[in-house]
This record gives sequence, structure tokens and C-alpha cells, in this order.
Amino acid sequence: MRLKSIVCSALIAGGMAAAAQAQGGIAVKRIAEPKAKFSTAVWAGDTLYVAGQMASPVTPADAAKGTPASYGDTKAQTMSVLTKIQSILKDQGLTMGDVVQMTVFLAGDPASGGKMDFAGMNDTYSKFFGTAEQPNRPTRAAVQVAGLAASWGLVEIVVVAARSK
Repeated sequence: MRLKSIVCSALIAGGMAAAAQAQGGIAVKRIAEPKAKFSTAVWAGDTLYVAGQMASPVTPADAAKGTPASYGDTKAQTMSVLTKIQSILKDQGLTMGDVVQMTVFLAGDPASGGKMDFAGMNDTYSKFFGTAEQPNRPTRAAVQVAGLAASWGLVEIVVVAARSK
């Protein structure tokens, strides 16, 4: 019985060592601002994982006038987010054509009775994917969520891109 236990332990240890060695073969590079709490993107081998991106203001806040920033509707926020993602990809030597997977989180728009504006997101999305200039289309999921991290947020998008060999 003791020999059986030793053999099992050796097999488990060998399997764990093989798994660790296999993982050690993939280069991982994190792209982050120095004070950020998470990475903007992470390379794992030839695959780039881009963190969820949210819109930048369409109209910045004006402290002198006491007006808050305006982020626009779902279409405007989707344009802002996809433009940000495009910039992140470009900085890494990739294009929107390299995106292989996308997850879109849509919050209900108060202007639409609290319903997600899937059509508005999809209209803007189709300016980046499946066009004559960029015919590649990633796999995609789009879901309505109760809310996003920022109260003004209507759209957050996560993508995975792969460098072609």
C-alpha cells in the first residue's frame, strides 16, 4: 500500500512539473500604466488579451460652468471604445483584423427605458468589422448587464487578438 502511495505521489508530482514546464514555455508580457491596478492588455505568446474598455467623454467636464462630462449614447460610446481598442492594438503591432474574440457588455440606457441598445452598438460595430477594408469578423457575445463600473457607462468591450504567423 505504501509503494502504491509513493508511485501515485511521484506521478502527480511529475504531472505538475510537466504542466509547470509547459506553462513556462509561453512568454507573458503585461502592458499597464505604472500606477494602474490592472493591465490594459497582456500578451501570452502570440495572443493579446485586452481588458474591458469603456468610453472617453464626448464632451469633457467643464468645472468653470459646473457641467459634467457627457459620454453620449450607446452608438457614441461604442465608437469611443472601439477606437480605444484599435489604438491599443496598433501600439502592439496589431489591427482590428487580428481580433478573434469579443465580449460586449451593454447596460440599459435610461433614454431607452432601461433597455440595452443592441442595434446602436451593432451599427457602430459594423463600421470596424466585416467591411471591404477589414473583412475579418471575430466571434462575439453581447449581453445586457445590470450596470457597469462607471455609472455613465453603457458599453464595455473586452477583446482577444492573435498575431498571425
